[in-house]
Amino acid sequence: MNGNPLYHWIALAVSAAFVLPVSVAMLAGWTPRWSRKRRAGMRLRAYGLLCGYALMLLNGIPRIADASYETVVVCMNVGFGFIAATAVLFMVAERKDSRAQATGPVEPCED
Repeated sequence: MNGNPLYHWIALAVSAAFVLPVSVAMLAGWTPRWSRKRRAGMRLRAYGLLCGYALMLLNGIPRIADASYETVVVCMNVGFGFIAATAVLFMVAERKDSRAQATGPVEPCED
């Protein structure tokens, strides 16, 4: 049922190399070049990426460990919660960005 563990190791390595550093850097204040105009929901996007990384861990580690069928199914079901959390966080971030763009930049008041 668990298949070849090499594929799961590759998926974990790729996600650890790309998703984890980007999300931690975003939480530290770095903004990717592609989203410099949408800064309001950046923290929420970083948490969404971390939820996606947790999903990779939940699906990969039990399969690599050749866990029982029940354990793999339970981890998969918990993973659906992380998928939902990721979607909600990205939608809330987009809504926060659209509200920030609707108000526009605040100009300094000249007295």
